Amino acid sequence: MTAEQRAVAIGLFNDGWADRSVATRLGVSRWPVARLYGRWRVRGGAALVNTPSRRSFSFEFKLEVVRRFLTGETKLDLAREFGLSSPKLIETWARTYRTEGEAGLRPKRRGRPPKPAGQGQGSGEESELEALRRENERLRAENAFLGKLRALRAQERRRG
Repeated sequence: MTAEQRAVAIGLFNDGWADRSVATRLGVSRWPVARLYGRWRVRGGAALVNTPSRRSFSFEFKLEVVRRFLTGETKLDLAREFGLSSPKLIETWARTYRTEGEAGLRPKRRGRPPKPAGQGQGSGEESELEALRRENERLRAENAFLGKLRALRAQERRRG
C-alpha cells in the first residue's frame, strides 16, 4: 500500500468502515489493510506514523503480556495498555509461548553463531591439526572404498 492509500484507509476506518470493505474500495490486498486496521484500533490516527526503530522487549514483559492474554484479556486492550504497535505482536508471542513454552519468549542471539573454541583466526596450529585430521579421515574412507572395489573385481574375475 502506498502512503496515500494508507491515509485514505485511516479516514475510512474513522468513518466506520471495516478492513475488508476498505481493501475492496482501494483495490488492494486485504492483508496489509487488516494489519493497518489492527494498528489503527490501537493507535488511532497515529497508526500512520512509523516508529523510528524496532523496540525490543524483555522476557518478563512478554511473559506478563502473554499470561494476561491467556487469562482472557483482549489483545486490543493489552496493546493499548502497554503501548505496543499492534495486537498482532501479542498473538505472535502467545503462539510462540504455546509451542515453545517460556523459553520461546527469551531473547535469542542474532547473526551467525560463534565459532567453537580453537577454530578462530589466532589458532593456526589447531586449525592445521584439524585440517590434517579431516584429510586423514577422508583418505581412510577412500582406501576402504578402493579395497572393496578391488575385492569385487577379483570376485567377478573368478566367476567369469
